[in-house]
Amino acid sequence: MHPAKHAETNPAKPALIYPDQGLVMDFATLDALSNRHAHQLRAMGLQRGDVVAFLFGNGPEVFIASWAAQRSGLYATSISNRLSAADVAYILRDSGAKLLLASDSLAELAAAATVDLPDLKAFLWNAQDGRLGNWSALASTQPASPIADESAGNDLLYSSGTTGRPKGVKPVLPEGPIHDETPLTRMGSSLYGMSPDTVYLSTSPMYHAAPLRWALTVQRLGGSVVMMHRFDPEEALKLIEAHRITHSTFVPTHFVRMLKLPDEVRQRYDVGSLEAVIHAAAPCPVDVKRAMIEWFGPVLHEYYAGTETCGITAINTEEWLRKPGSVGRAVLGTTRIIGENGEELPAGETGQIFFSDGPKFEYLNDPEKTAAAHNDKGWATIGDIGHVDEDGFLFLTDRKSFMIISGGVNIYPQEIENVLVTHPKVLDAAVFGVPDDEMGERVLAVIQPVAGVAGDAALADELRQFTRERLGGVKTPKDFDFREELPREPTGKLMKRKLFDEYRQAATNAG
Repeated sequence: MHPAKHAETNPAKPALIYPDQGLVMDFATLDALSNRHAHQLRAMGLQRGDVVAFLFGNGPEVFIASWAAQRSGLYATSISNRLSAADVAYILRDSGAKLLLASDSLAELAAAATVDLPDLKAFLWNAQDGRLGNWSALASTQPASPIADESAGNDLLYSSGTTGRPKGVKPVLPEGPIHDETPLTRMGSSLYGMSPDTVYLSTSPMYHAAPLRWALTVQRLGGSVVMMHRFDPEEALKLIEAHRITHSTFVPTHFVRMLKLPDEVRQRYDVGSLEAVIHAAAPCPVDVKRAMIEWFGPVLHEYYAGTETCGITAINTEEWLRKPGSVGRAVLGTTRIIGENGEELPAGETGQIFFSDGPKFEYLNDPEKTAAAHNDKGWATIGDIGHVDEDGFLFLTDRKSFMIISGGVNIYPQEIENVLVTHPKVLDAAVFGVPDDEMGERVLAVIQPVAGVAGDAALADELRQFTRERLGGVKTPKDFDFREELPREPTGKLMKRKLFDEYRQAATNAG
């Protein structure tokens, strides 16, 4: 299925709803706009297999541009608007993007990211600012009919590597028609009952892989997407009741925030329309999930996957109550647990999680990382550790080494450490995650100041601003601690595990 089909059969059906703006876009309008923008992509010289980059908020441009790229056979690279200009510029270069489209509100970031990319064509969606032209004004002159050479495109999204440098996950382009089913349409319809009757609440930033892919999947299936510009726990409940939401996706942090609402607020809203509440992105504490099941009913569904989509596991409420803590059985690919010597391990033994028989991918411009993510059988991993039980249910027992997951966002400490040690008052730095009741984890930096510099609140504020300017707010440590010396091996290697265990134990004792 495809929005173009629904534009023919049910043109007035809402495809997109923005409650805070009073905006409703039907399938006929979405299809016509995506056609105009597809023509403009061709007018800019983009052909099948080329890359167009998006720097968007959560506005309608996300959907118009995504469907224009999809029907033009392009790779679409959605870039986080929380990154620094340097990170955005890196992704633009690495992806080989030929065009950047940015929301008007992100003009300053777009301009800063492209200042050293004079050959990159760059436009704002509805405005003009310096070298950034008005994209919609150009597209409005194009026909609303389909381009003559429609073919199916795909996304090319970036997932941080173990050193923090973003890496592009490049899948193959589909060979079939633009309306062919996808792994997510199969999963959405078979596991979650998604259909043209679906009313889906999108709660998260659309530059993340899962929110973007699920919202587009709902529109493929003919459902309506209700958009939040940013998550608010009570507002989510209001929208569920007001729009009779049937499906939604969340991260565990959202659950925590909703559960912390006063009882009278939680009980004020009718959530009985919900058929499937889907969560992923980070491990969900067992007690949090039990509380959500008690509140919402047996409609919670969890899945485990990565941007690479080399495999997916899934679990429903009934299964989870029998297997608390599990992230389910494979629904895409086959789960394999591999030991340190490369051997496949039996049920109950812990090792690295691989998937066989899943979709193929590569890390763009990085054959070494691509090779490291595959074993000699061609099975693929995203680096997580776990085990399967005798029934094939997967349990995660560890994450990629020292990776921090805060509010469903992956953060890698090495990149932050590399920035901090360039500050003139910092001699050494160690960054890792510590438990946080709301965000799952928060970023902590342990700093060894240079001799004669006091490790105090003033220095913490200075380092916080220093990091934010270079890496953006998401990667900036929330807490700083100071020590006279950090533990290092004679070789100079930082013994971060020692610090990590110490602070984790202290947090456990304090809890």
